[in-house]
Amino acid sequence: MPLFRRRPRIVTDSVSDRRFFVFGGRRHLAALPYPLPKDLAEINRLDFQHYLLRTGLRGNYAAPLQNPTSILDVGCGSSRWALEVASIFPSANVVGLDLVPPAVSDAQLLGNGLERRPDNYSFTAGNILEGLPFADRSFDFVHQRLLITAIPKERWPYVVQELVRVTRPGGWVELAECGVPEDGGPGYTGLWNTWIQFCAKRGVDFTIGHTTADMLRAGGMSHASRHMLRFPMGAHGGHVGRMSATDCLAVGSALRAGVIGQNIMSAEEYDRLYALAQSEFADPRGKGVLPFYVSYGQRLA
Repeated sequence: MPLFRRRPRIVTDSVSDRRFFVFGGRRHLAALPYPLPKDLAEINRLDFQHYLLRTGLRGNYAAPLQNPTSILDVGCGSSRWALEVASIFPSANVVGLDLVPPAVSDAQLLGNGLERRPDNYSFTAGNILEGLPFADRSFDFVHQRLLITAIPKERWPYVVQELVRVTRPGGWVELAECGVPEDGGPGYTGLWNTWIQFCAKRGVDFTIGHTTADMLRAGGMSHASRHMLRFPMGAHGGHVGRMSATDCLAVGSALRAGVIGQNIMSAEEYDRLYALAQSEFADPRGKGVLPFYVSYGQRLA
Protein backbone atom coordinates (compact mmCIF):
# COMPACT_ATOMS: atom_id res chain seq x y z
CA MET A 1 0.00 0.00 0.00
CA PRO A 2 1.55 3.36 -0.96
CA LEU A 3 2.22 5.92 1.73
CA PHE A 4 0.77 9.38 1.12
CA ARG A 5 2.51 12.39 2.59
CA ARG A 6 0.29 14.70 4.56
CA ARG A 7 0.66 18.46 4.56
CA PRO A 8 2.91 19.43 7.47
CA ARG A 9 0.94 20.27 10.59
CA ILE A 10 2.65 22.25 13.32
CA VAL A 11 1.32 22.08 16.86
CA THR A 12 2.22 25.32 18.64
CA ASP A 13 3.10 26.12 22.23
CA SER A 14 -0.18 27.68 23.30
CA VAL A 15 -0.12 28.65 26.96
CA SER A 16 -3.83 29.41 27.31
CA ASP A 17 -4.32 25.95 28.82
CA ARG A 18 -4.51 26.25 32.62
CA ARG A 19 -2.37 23.14 32.95
CA PHE A 20 0.62 25.31 32.03
CA PHE A 21 2.39 28.47 33.12
CA VAL A 22 5.28 30.41 31.63
CA PHE A 23 8.45 30.76 33.70
CA GLY A 24 11.86 31.84 32.50
CA GLY A 25 10.47 32.20 29.00
CA ARG A 26 9.51 28.49 28.85
CA ARG A 27 6.20 26.66 29.20
CA HIS A 28 5.92 24.46 32.31
CA LEU A 29 3.32 22.14 33.77
CA ALA A 30 1.50 23.66 36.73
CA ALA A 31 1.23 22.16 40.23
CA LEU A 32 3.63 19.28 39.57
CA PRO A 33 7.16 18.55 40.82
CA TYR A 34 8.59 18.10 37.31
CA PRO A 35 11.10 20.97 36.91
CA LEU A 36 11.81 20.86 33.18
CA PRO A 37 9.73 22.70 30.56
CA LYS A 38 6.94 21.12 28.54
CA ASP A 39 7.25 22.79 25.15
CA LEU A 40 8.55 22.23 21.64
CA ALA A 41 12.12 23.07 22.58
CA GLU A 42 12.02 20.41 25.29
CA ILE A 43 10.50 17.89 22.88
CA ASN A 44 13.43 18.50 20.56
CA ARG A 45 15.85 17.96 23.45
CA LEU A 46 14.09 14.73 24.44
CA ASP A 47 14.37 13.46 20.88
CA PHE A 48 18.09 14.27 20.86
CA GLN A 49 18.47 12.58 24.23
CA HIS A 50 16.64 9.52 22.92
CA TYR A 51 19.12 9.11 20.07
CA LEU A 52 21.98 9.54 22.54
CA LEU A 53 20.62 6.85 24.86
CA ARG A 54 19.80 4.48 22.01
CA THR A 55 23.37 4.85 20.78
CA GLY A 56 24.88 4.30 24.21
CA LEU A 57 22.57 1.40 25.08
CA ARG A 58 22.84 -0.08 21.57
CA GLY A 59 19.11 -0.48 21.45
CA ASN A 60 15.85 0.66 22.98
CA TYR A 61 15.54 -1.78 25.87
CA ALA A 62 17.53 -4.25 27.96
CA ALA A 63 14.90 -6.66 29.31
CA PRO A 64 14.90 -10.15 27.70
CA LEU A 65 11.66 -9.71 25.76
CA GLN A 66 10.11 -12.53 23.77
CA ASN A 67 7.45 -11.40 21.31
CA PRO A 68 5.48 -9.05 23.58
CA THR A 69 1.93 -8.35 22.47
CA SER A 70 1.33 -5.25 24.61
CA ILE A 71 3.82 -2.57 25.66
CA LEU A 72 3.39 0.53 27.84
CA ASP A 73 5.77 3.49 27.93
CA VAL A 74 5.12 5.56 31.07
CA GLY A 75 6.14 9.20 30.74
CA CYS A 76 6.58 8.84 26.99
CA GLY A 77 7.56 12.50 26.41
CA SER A 78 7.97 12.96 22.67
CA SER A 79 6.79 9.35 22.08
CA ARG A 80 9.97 8.67 20.11
CA TRP A 81 10.82 5.53 22.10
CA ALA A 82 7.29 4.15 21.84
CA LEU A 83 7.11 4.82 18.10
CA GLU A 84 10.36 3.01 17.44
CA VAL A 85 9.40 0.07 19.64
CA ALA A 86 6.08 -0.13 17.78
CA SER A 87 8.06 -0.57 14.56
CA ILE A 88 10.27 -3.21 16.18
CA PHE A 89 7.26 -5.21 17.40
CA PRO A 90 4.59 -4.60 14.70
CA SER A 91 2.26 -7.21 16.21
CA ALA A 92 2.28 -5.56 19.64
CA ASN A 93 -0.11 -2.91 20.91
CA VAL A 94 2.18 -0.07 22.05
CA VAL A 95 0.77 2.67 24.31
CA GLY A 96 2.54 5.88 25.24
CA LEU A 97 1.32 7.59 28.41
CA ASP A 98 2.09 11.14 29.50
CA LEU A 99 0.38 14.11 31.10
CA VAL A 100 -0.29 15.76 27.75
CA PRO A 101 0.10 14.64 24.13
CA PRO A 102 3.52 15.46 22.71
CA ALA A 103 3.71 18.73 20.80
CA VAL A 104 5.25 17.68 17.49
CA SER A 105 5.51 18.63 13.87
CA ASP A 106 4.09 16.02 11.54
CA ALA A 107 6.66 17.19 9.01
CA GLN A 108 9.41 15.68 11.14
CA LEU A 109 10.55 12.11 10.67
CA LEU A 110 9.16 9.97 13.44
CA GLY A 111 12.35 8.10 14.19
CA ASN A 112 13.90 4.82 13.10
CA GLY A 113 13.30 5.75 9.45
CA LEU A 114 9.54 6.14 9.96
CA GLU A 115 7.52 8.69 8.01
CA ARG A 116 4.17 7.85 9.56
CA ARG A 117 2.96 6.76 12.93
CA PRO A 118 2.76 2.97 13.21
CA ASP A 119 -0.82 1.76 13.34
CA ASN A 120 -0.03 -0.25 16.47
CA TYR A 121 0.89 2.88 18.47
CA SER A 122 -1.57 4.96 20.52
CA PHE A 123 -1.37 7.70 23.13
CA THR A 124 -3.21 7.88 26.46
CA ALA A 125 -3.17 10.87 28.79
CA GLY A 126 -2.43 10.03 32.40
CA ASN A 127 -0.36 10.76 35.50
CA ILE A 128 1.53 7.91 37.12
CA LEU A 129 1.28 9.75 40.46
CA GLU A 130 -2.51 9.41 40.24
CA GLY A 131 -2.47 5.78 39.12
CA LEU A 132 -2.33 4.20 35.69
CA PRO A 133 -5.64 4.14 33.76
CA PHE A 134 -5.30 0.47 32.84
CA ALA A 135 -6.63 -2.79 34.23
CA ASP A 136 -4.46 -5.17 36.21
CA ARG A 137 -2.18 -7.40 34.13
CA SER A 138 -2.62 -5.46 30.88
CA PHE A 139 0.94 -5.40 29.47
CA ASP A 140 3.80 -7.76 28.71
CA PHE A 141 6.38 -4.97 29.00
CA VAL A 142 6.17 -1.74 31.01
CA HIS A 143 8.91 0.80 30.38
CA GLN A 144 9.68 3.99 32.30
CA ARG A 145 12.66 6.21 31.60
CA LEU A 146 14.04 9.40 33.14
CA LEU A 147 11.14 10.30 35.42
CA ILE A 148 13.55 10.77 38.32
CA THR A 149 12.84 14.53 38.41
CA ALA A 150 9.07 14.01 38.23
CA ILE A 151 8.49 11.60 41.11
CA PRO A 152 8.77 12.74 44.76
CA LYS A 153 10.99 10.44 46.77
CA GLU A 154 8.20 9.10 48.98
CA ARG A 155 6.03 8.23 45.96
CA TRP A 156 8.46 5.80 44.33
CA PRO A 157 7.07 2.69 46.11
CA TYR A 158 3.58 3.57 44.86
CA VAL A 159 4.86 4.20 41.33
CA VAL A 160 6.61 0.83 41.19
CA GLN A 161 3.48 -0.82 42.62
CA GLU A 162 1.45 0.65 39.75
CA LEU A 163 3.97 -0.47 37.14
CA VAL A 164 3.87 -4.00 38.54
CA ARG A 165 0.08 -3.98 38.83
CA VAL A 166 -0.46 -3.47 35.11
CA THR A 167 2.19 -6.05 34.15
CA ARG A 168 1.11 -9.57 33.25
CA PRO A 169 2.64 -12.62 34.93
CA GLY A 170 5.78 -13.41 33.00
CA GLY A 171 6.06 -9.80 31.86
CA TRP A 172 8.84 -7.31 32.52
CA VAL A 173 9.17 -3.84 34.05
CA GLU A 174 12.18 -1.73 33.04
CA LEU A 175 13.38 1.47 34.71
CA ALA A 176 16.13 3.66 33.26
CA GLU A 177 17.54 6.58 35.24
CA CYS A 178 20.69 8.67 35.43
CA GLY A 179 23.12 8.74 38.32
CA VAL A 180 25.33 11.60 39.51
CA PRO A 181 28.49 12.90 37.84
CA GLU A 182 31.82 11.18 38.33
CA ASP A 183 35.31 12.59 37.74
CA GLY A 184 33.87 15.88 36.56
CA GLY A 185 35.39 19.32 36.90
CA PRO A 186 34.00 22.06 39.18
CA GLY A 187 31.76 23.46 36.44
CA TYR A 188 30.00 20.21 35.52
CA THR A 189 29.80 18.99 39.11
CA GLY A 190 28.79 22.38 40.45
CA LEU A 191 25.96 22.77 37.94
CA TRP A 192 24.64 19.30 38.71
CA ASN A 193 24.69 20.00 42.45
CA THR A 194 22.45 23.03 41.93
CA TRP A 195 19.97 20.77 40.14
CA ILE A 196 20.05 18.31 43.03
CA GLN A 197 19.24 21.17 45.43
CA PHE A 198 16.50 22.51 43.15
CA CYS A 199 14.83 19.10 42.91
CA ALA A 200 15.11 18.62 46.67
CA LYS A 201 13.07 21.78 47.21
CA ARG A 202 10.33 20.07 45.18
CA GLY A 203 10.49 16.86 47.22
CA VAL A 204 12.48 15.01 44.55
CA ASP A 205 15.70 13.08 45.17
CA PHE A 206 17.82 13.47 42.03
CA THR A 207 20.46 11.05 43.33
CA ILE A 208 18.57 7.73 43.59
CA GLY A 209 18.96 6.42 40.05
CA HIS A 210 21.31 3.68 41.25
CA THR A 211 18.59 2.18 43.49
CA THR A 212 16.11 1.25 40.74
CA ALA A 213 16.80 -2.50 40.91
CA ASP A 214 16.24 -2.40 44.67
CA MET A 215 12.92 -0.63 44.05
CA LEU A 216 11.83 -3.41 41.70
CA ARG A 217 12.77 -6.09 44.21
CA ALA A 218 10.88 -4.26 46.95
CA GLY A 219 7.89 -4.15 44.59
CA GLY A 220 7.89 -7.94 44.30
CA MET A 221 9.69 -8.33 40.99
CA SER A 222 11.87 -11.38 40.42
CA HIS A 223 15.14 -11.68 38.50
CA ALA A 224 15.77 -7.97 39.11
CA SER A 225 18.95 -6.88 37.40
CA ARG A 226 20.79 -3.56 37.15
CA HIS A 227 23.14 -2.56 34.36
CA MET A 228 25.32 0.55 34.56
CA LEU A 229 26.68 2.50 31.62
CA ARG A 230 29.08 5.42 31.96
CA PHE A 231 28.41 8.11 29.39
CA PRO A 232 31.47 10.30 28.74
CA MET A 233 30.74 13.99 29.05
CA GLY A 234 32.59 16.04 26.50
CA ALA A 235 35.17 15.88 23.74
CA HIS A 236 37.17 13.11 25.43
CA GLY A 237 34.27 10.76 24.68
CA GLY A 238 34.11 11.37 20.94
CA HIS A 239 30.71 11.55 19.28
CA VAL A 240 28.78 10.16 22.26
CA GLY A 241 30.67 12.44 24.63
CA ARG A 242 29.84 15.53 22.61
CA MET A 243 26.18 14.47 22.42
CA SER A 244 26.10 13.92 26.19
CA ALA A 245 27.61 17.34 26.83
CA THR A 246 25.13 19.02 24.48
CA ASP A 247 22.21 17.38 26.28
CA CYS A 248 23.61 18.32 29.69
CA LEU A 249 24.05 21.96 28.71
CA ALA A 250 20.50 22.06 27.31
CA VAL A 251 19.23 20.84 30.68
CA GLY A 252 21.36 23.49 32.34
CA SER A 253 19.74 26.22 30.26
CA ALA A 254 16.26 24.88 31.00
CA LEU A 255 16.82 24.74 34.79
CA ARG A 256 18.62 28.07 35.10
CA ALA A 257 15.54 30.14 35.94
CA GLY A 258 14.37 27.64 38.56
CA VAL A 259 17.72 27.44 40.33
CA ILE A 260 18.00 31.23 40.44
CA GLY A 261 14.35 31.68 41.39
CA GLN A 262 14.81 29.38 44.40
CA ASN A 263 17.81 31.43 45.56
CA ILE A 264 20.07 28.41 45.29
CA MET A 265 22.61 30.45 43.35
CA SER A 266 22.87 33.89 41.84
CA ALA A 267 22.54 34.36 38.11
CA GLU A 268 26.15 35.47 37.88
CA GLU A 269 27.47 32.40 39.70
CA TYR A 270 25.25 30.02 37.75
CA ASP A 271 26.39 31.51 34.46
CA ARG A 272 30.00 31.22 35.61
CA LEU A 273 29.56 27.52 36.34
CA TYR A 274 27.76 27.01 33.04
CA ALA A 275 30.62 28.65 31.11
CA LEU A 276 33.14 26.61 33.08
CA ALA A 277 31.26 23.40 32.25
CA GLN A 278 31.32 24.34 28.58
CA SER A 279 35.10 24.72 28.76
CA GLU A 280 35.49 21.40 30.57
CA PHE A 281 33.38 19.60 27.99
CA ALA A 282 35.45 21.10 25.15
CA ASP A 283 38.73 19.88 26.68
CA PRO A 284 39.80 16.54 25.11
CA ARG A 285 41.72 15.82 28.33
CA GLY A 286 38.52 15.81 30.39
CA LYS A 287 37.41 12.78 32.38
CA GLY A 288 33.84 13.55 33.40
CA VAL A 289 31.22 10.85 33.01
CA LEU A 290 27.56 10.38 33.87
CA PRO A 291 26.46 6.93 35.07
CA PHE A 292 23.20 5.64 33.63
CA TYR A 293 21.33 2.73 35.18
CA VAL A 294 18.95 0.35 33.41
CA SER A 295 17.14 -2.06 35.72
CA TYR A 296 14.50 -4.63 34.92
CA GLY A 297 12.57 -7.32 36.74
CA GLN A 298 9.97 -9.95 35.95
CA ARG A 299 6.55 -10.45 37.46
CA LEU A 300 6.09 -14.15 38.11
CA ALA A 301 2.56 -14.21 39.53
